[in-house]
Amino acid sequence: MWPGGSDRLIIVMVLSSLGSFVVVGLLTLTPGMDTALILRTAAVGAPRRAWGVVLGIQSGTLVWGVLTSAGVTALLTASHLAYETLRWAGACYLVWMGVAMVWGSRSRRPQPVDEPAVGSDDFVPGSRRGLLTNLLNPKMGAFYVALLPQFIPAGAPTFGYGVLLAGVHIALGVVWSAVLVLLARRLRQVLRRPVARRLLDRITGTIIAGFGVRLATNGL
Repeated sequence: MWPGGSDRLIIVMVLSSLGSFVVVGLLTLTPGMDTALILRTAAVGAPRRAWGVVLGIQSGTLVWGVLTSAGVTALLTASHLAYETLRWAGACYLVWMGVAMVWGSRSRRPQPVDEPAVGSDDFVPGSRRGLLTNLLNPKMGAFYVALLPQFIPAGAPTFGYGVLLAGVHIALGVVWSAVLVLLARRLRQVLRRPVARRLLDRITGTIIAGFGVRLATNGL
């Protein structure tokens, strides 16, 4: 319980901050790198792998939320060396992954590096890819440092409430991801055709590599 506050006031403060955070969280669910990666993975006929990507991405979000609530990411964004090291590692990983997809699309049956055959349901590789994609993006940490404190009511336990907000953000992300997977599965028969698959890989690879280049060329 917050010190010096009535139960009713506390409930009003919690509901108000959570409601505002949900609105902001919905606005952050815009099409981007995560969307492209989930759509592409689900569209090629690997539902378990797609959900592995979702789990990896949201696990990374949870890590950022916990670290931000504990004040660790504030140190990251304050340290130029730490931020730059993570930024360049993330940029290199994203460019490599994007280029691998584009290069693999040149063959008749595109098979990007680190990808199993179409129809494979490898969950772990997908979760690893999603987790690395999220954790190697220092802007996620900077985003949480700027966002979470604004929605923690005065007097609330910073760590616990920050983790709660991260959990809300993750729940919104999972719902959005479920919509993406369902949409991709509806279009699976079309998108699994060789021509469509090559086009999908090239578009997705270009988007991911583009995010990597953008991460490399933009500072905090």
